[in-house]
Amino acid sequence: MNSTKIALFISSIALMACNSTKPTVAEAGWEDMFNGKNLDGWTTKIHHYETGDNFGDTFRAEDGMIKVRYDKYEGDFNDRFGHLYFDRPYSSFHLSMEYRFVGDLHPGAPVFTEMNSGVMYHSQDPRTMLKEQNWPISVEMQFLGGINEGEARPTGNMCSPGTEIVYNGKIYPSHCLSSSSKTYYGDQWVKAELIVRGDSLVTQIINGEVVLEYTKPQIGGGTVVGFDPKVKQDGKLLKEGMIALQSEGQPIDFRNVKIKNLKP
Repeated sequence: MNSTKIALFISSIALMACNSTKPTVAEAGWEDMFNGKNLDGWTTKIHHYETGDNFGDTFRAEDGMIKVRYDKYEGDFNDRFGHLYFDRPYSSFHLSMEYRFVGDLHPGAPVFTEMNSGVMYHSQDPRTMLKEQNWPISVEMQFLGGINEGEARPTGNMCSPGTEIVYNGKIYPSHCLSSSSKTYYGDQWVKAELIVRGDSLVTQIINGEVVLEYTKPQIGGGTVVGFDPKVKQDGKLLKEGMIALQSEGQPIDFRNVKIKNLKP
């Protein structure tokens, strides 16, 4: 076989490998969290409403995506911050999803929630939340979109409702910590990944690039109100918890939501 035929043979083998329907090593262990048809396996908690009340069909399964919408709301937003919780806690995991912002901020929603959403992790179970609790005690990988051209607004940030994290060897003093990501404008899809190792290292990735790392997520700090005092045990390291998609007044779509359990 001459060199040309050898090269063609190798190319054909490589092409067949790429087109194979069998899972690759990189795909092994991944599980879909959303079945693409309905919200079975998820639970809603919206501020001012009881756990399980998906007021206004805020979270909906449409077109193979999880959509957050407010077209059935009457009146202004009224601080109806909501979260959609996957019904299984995780400790060490690799979470992956894509999101895109669509439409306009709902009237009455706080200005800071424009092009703003996120995913919460190590969250308290929504069944432990009181009706008038605004946010879950959790850590958030925050998603932001660009608003004004040329004005930096990174995504993949960290926010800490009722929690704290360690950054550069110290408890980070503010509620949110900006990442190093670039700004994404409009309704483009952005891939977000979150790698959490229990109560140790947390890595946040946007479109394949590490944009933020920190350690030791724990209960503490403020921002959350209306909680059961027995749940907020300041200083307690967060080893595991629920994962939840956020609703803060800005319509958003989520797709390809999947997870790999890293705990032996």
